[in-house]
Amino acid sequence: MLNNTLRRRTTLGLMAGLMAACFTGPAAAEVNFAGKTIEFIIPFSAGGGSDTWGRFNAQLLGKYLPGNPVVVVVNEPGGGSTKGSNLFAARAKPDGEMILGTSASTQFPYLLGDPRVRYDYKDWKIAMAGPTGGVVYTTPTLGLKSVDDIAMLKGKDLVYASQGATSLDLVPLLGFKAMDLNVQHVFGFKGRGDGRLSFERGEVNIDFQTSSAYIKNVQPLVEAGQAVPLFSLGVLDEAGNVVRDPTFPDLPTYPEAYEKLTGQKPSGPAYDAYMAFYVAGFPAQKMVFLPKDTPDDIVAAYQKAFEDMKADPAYKESADAVLGTYEQVTGNLAQALFEKATALSPELRKQVATMLADDYGVKLGQE
Repeated sequence: MLNNTLRRRTTLGLMAGLMAACFTGPAAAEVNFAGKTIEFIIPFSAGGGSDTWGRFNAQLLGKYLPGNPVVVVVNEPGGGSTKGSNLFAARAKPDGEMILGTSASTQFPYLLGDPRVRYDYKDWKIAMAGPTGGVVYTTPTLGLKSVDDIAMLKGKDLVYASQGATSLDLVPLLGFKAMDLNVQHVFGFKGRGDGRLSFERGEVNIDFQTSSAYIKNVQPLVEAGQAVPLFSLGVLDEAGNVVRDPTFPDLPTYPEAYEKLTGQKPSGPAYDAYMAFYVAGFPAQKMVFLPKDTPDDIVAAYQKAFEDMKADPAYKESADAVLGTYEQVTGNLAQALFEKATALSPELRKQVATMLADDYGVKLGQE
């Protein structure tokens, strides 16, 4: 179990200078979901990191919401998460009975102006936010035994199963490009869980999973000798530097792996783009939203429920093993994370959109 200082560093270090504490308002007494079923929309297929995160939270959330409603995860995959998010934007009422769980795959299409997006983050109120990390891994059939052999990937034909170029998979895409690896990105998979299954079938030979899915589904493959971890994305410390993820302390970070592969410290436009989307996508990689017209007392009830849930012994016992060492937050800190995750300079937006079109033949909305 990590000590409190390390856990605080993992979460608050990502947002140094933005907020120092988290505020949770009291829930009004009249909020009552007794006899209700809360639909927790997860816009991804089952088995991936977002689905694992959503189901872990759903199992205890109802216990702490007023009236103890049933919370049901509803998977709505498609369009790199835009389909389910569009559905939420069109159907959710401001009564607290439908919530949305998003990830960077929901944020990136919005940031890049993908025409499939019919939702606006400004139309939502945040209830909870949480950082996460992730791990890139490959198959031992390529001859690698550990990250020390990463140079063996030079010149190899690598294949990656992607949800889409504007999804969360944009981060590994930009990372591989900065490393000058020869990776064919096969677009159109509905979720990272589908990408992992493709890896297990031997259809692709390099993959990425966020921490919760890696812990649950990939670590057993590593232990069975069927996968070789290469690097984690790392986390940001208080100074904004990428340091080792306490969830995976034995794995090098992306910058460490880059230097091991190329013999140089990472730099250049491709690396700058990678870092920009890494920062936009991972400090608030998972978020829970309600429609913007939701009354403040309902939002406060959700925030209080998430805070109370984190204190539950069952949650505390299992959180590290399921989610990794990342603290989910509410209130002002969640709002600050939310604002950082949904902002991108026009210059960088244009740079990445041009790169996707020129290098991958991807026009926004058509991958």
